[in-house]
Amino acid sequence: MREALFVKQNSKKWQHYDSMQPANPDEVANQFIEITNDLAYSKTFYPNSKTTAYLNGLASKLHQSVYKNKKEKSNRFIHFWKTELPLIFLQHRKQVFYALAFFLVSCAIGALSAKYDDTFVRLIMGDGYVNMTNENIAKGDPFGVYKQSNEFMMFMQIGVNNIYVALYTFVLGIIFSFGSIVSLFRNGVMLGSFQYFFFSKGLGFQSVLVIWIHGTLEISAIVLAGAAGLILGNSLLFPKTYTRMASVLKGAKDGLKIVIGLIPIFIVAAFFESFVTRHTEMPLWLSMFILLSSAAFIIWYVFIYPIKIYNKQATLN
Repeated sequence: MREALFVKQNSKKWQHYDSMQPANPDEVANQFIEITNDLAYSKTFYPNSKTTAYLNGLASKLHQSVYKNKKEKSNRFIHFWKTELPLIFLQHRKQVFYALAFFLVSCAIGALSAKYDDTFVRLIMGDGYVNMTNENIAKGDPFGVYKQSNEFMMFMQIGVNNIYVALYTFVLGIIFSFGSIVSLFRNGVMLGSFQYFFFSKGLGFQSVLVIWIHGTLEISAIVLAGAAGLILGNSLLFPKTYTRMASVLKGAKDGLKIVIGLIPIFIVAAFFESFVTRHTEMPLWLSMFILLSSAAFIIWYVFIYPIKIYNKQATLN
């Protein structure tokens, strides 16, 4: 390609990048990659031209924008929670709804299986847990399992386990999304049969007030981890206009950001389960307040707030 044609095809893009104000770090990074590609081409075919010198200066300018100072790192951290993660939820809302649908269907299967097969709960939960719970019910303390361990040790074990389950569910998505669906199915069936077990004992409402103090955040986060796995799997199955490798890398990046964003939620859920759930005789209003506040936060942060952020950015643009 002649130099004049090369300049004509790209000059508007270069001028735009040269004149625009510092933007989102990811956007600046993408611009830097494009300019360095153009610079490499120019160095190859027009090594001593003014075009090469100009692109070299523009690449240096964008490089400084990406790595200019450490203060941006703290802003980047705030930006992740305030803007980036909510917009990822909005961008991949279909996967979130699919994950929720898979999970709810699995819960229904678990509950129906427990209803029509007396041995199903023992198959899923294990004889030891069922026998212990029956003994606690006979003693008048059906949720005594939450009082047996030291609070801090319980907090550490539950927090680590939940984060592991989230990462496991996400990584399984690489198996064409099927792996994450299987993980959602297993957790859903377990929850459905577990919850039906208490309803069959006449403890349904009480179990909701106790278990869902921590379960609201914990289960929501597992569903979102399943959505992250679907994002990863779908990026492999449906690359669209990207190369398959580029699509997988993008899907893995978005999915991993969701899983990282779930860590504080799992920590709070583990805190509730270890330090709060054990107080099974707490006032009804307090239990309902914690439960409903947790549900309201998830609905707001995952579904409502992202739309507000998107509309605000669209208005500014």
